[in-house]
Amino acid sequence: MTAWTFADIPDQTGRTAIVTGANTGIGLETARMLAQKGADVVLACRNAEKGAAAVAQIFADKPSGTVTVEALDLSDLDSVAAFSAAFAAKHEKLDLLINNAGVMVPPLGRTKQGFELQFGTNHLGHFALAARLSPLVLKTPGARFVIVSSTAQAFGSINFDDLNWERRSYVPFRAYGQSKLANTLFALELSRRLTAAGSDVRATSAHPGWTATDLQRTMGAARFFNPLLAMKPHDGALPTLRAATDPSAQTGTYWGPDGLFELRGAPAPARVSKAGKDEAVAARLWEVSEKLTGLSFSLAPAAKHRAA
Repeated sequence: MTAWTFADIPDQTGRTAIVTGANTGIGLETARMLAQKGADVVLACRNAEKGAAAVAQIFADKPSGTVTVEALDLSDLDSVAAFSAAFAAKHEKLDLLINNAGVMVPPLGRTKQGFELQFGTNHLGHFALAARLSPLVLKTPGARFVIVSSTAQAFGSINFDDLNWERRSYVPFRAYGQSKLANTLFALELSRRLTAAGSDVRATSAHPGWTATDLQRTMGAARFFNPLLAMKPHDGALPTLRAATDPSAQTGTYWGPDGLFELRGAPAPARVSKAGKDEAVAARLWEVSEKLTGLSFSLAPAAKHRAA
């Protein structure tokens, strides 16, 4: 079977996309390739200076689409609210919300609202962003929510008694695994709820395998093995792009590299862990996330659309 590549991305002219964490790595490559295919891409970045540099880098390739940058700090729910309101004031639709940004195995930290940094940023920040922007997505024909997870979801567990690591000794990689499992559970629960609401909007997810990015800056082992094993960000972004643009990527599907242990290779259907398939945990996580963020989704479609 022929590998899925950049050439397989359908024309994106006229489509509007948000890519979080698009100033570097996989997010930057995702935004760059969407712009090359004609999309109007908003880079949602915490660091405005790095975001502006990313815009200049993408424009250097003379894309057929447009690229702008807007400030978004997913570790601050107030920033999520401000970004969403500003975007909604300027746009009447949203074709692709690509929840890509994340933090990986830092020392124990807290978001502005007091959540453990990885769970608060990687999951709750994106949950809040998707909730606030869902009215725009729901009224856009062929729109998709895309959530970027990780192979670490297979090692994660959701500890509802201590989601924010207030009573346990902090283990950064276990906290990372919890946050990425939460991404997978969120994507699948969102897909189920969209389907139940009669919406043709899709919720898909993806992981980049082992890709060398700035996200691994706190991991000494990654810096050692990356030159030998890791994919380049261009290749690591392809599973996300397939989840976002491939007409055959149905709601609820999960995409990753097709090589050994899904570490590298061309984008293909990936394996969801047993924990990621637990619908009871997913439903409970959804309810807890609504309570923690103070937000809920309105998923009834504005009108029945034909899927893209």
